Amino acid sequence: MSNAEVAEQPIRLGKSLVVAVDGPSGSGKSSVSKAVAQRLGLAFLDTGAMYRSVAWHCINAQINLEDAVAVEAAARTIKMEQSMVPEIEFFKVNGVNVTDAIREPKISAAVSSVATTLGARAEFARRQQALIAEHGHRIVVEGRDITTVVAPLAEARLILTASEEARLRRRGLQLGGTQTAEQLAEQVLARDAKDATVVDFQRAADGVYTVDSSDLDFEETINAVIAVVRQAVNAGQPA
Repeated sequence: MSNAEVAEQPIRLGKSLVVAVDGPSGSGKSSVSKAVAQRLGLAFLDTGAMYRSVAWHCINAQINLEDAVAVEAAARTIKMEQSMVPEIEFFKVNGVNVTDAIREPKISAAVSSVATTLGARAEFARRQQALIAEHGHRIVVEGRDITTVVAPLAEARLILTASEEARLRRRGLQLGGTQTAEQLAEQVLARDAKDATVVDFQRAADGVYTVDSSDLDFEETINAVIAVVRQAVNAGQPA
């Protein structure tokens, strides 16, 4: 049986299966997590889009992103809608479709101001846990502090990482070569440094697996993650 065929085999049918994925910018965690969710028939939650949505809202409403109280209030009060189906991507803020807008460079530059606001992080953790429950605890959740704060009891917890060179190259390809080397470094390395002041997303906690995709292609990375999910689930089975 090939790796792809093994990856397609059902896991914990009829039971909870939360896959928590953390990792640095440019590690491929969003695209890989989507593909893993699709292969395993699970819902998919892009938690980073929540932070981007609030950043968009604050910029659009001229809310000072340096005002932690105002940012927290925005996180608590805005209405966010997002697709939980891995094949479909859409995000709405207060009824406005922001699917493309939240991926713009100005949002990427501003999102750490939201991500480092502790009150906003607490609100998002609450919302994310509610969404996990709403989807029957069968979901792939990717972000920054998913393995330790949002879903510490997930059946499978892992950090998806890659070398700095690989992450910069992938983010450049993702953006179609529109960014300079300095802009890429700001989006990937500088953002990680800012976010790391409030959450440790690059070091695996106890019971958290690590997948290094530096030398893996996309398909190999998907298979490696699914293999880790199977390993984690088997390790969690009663003796």
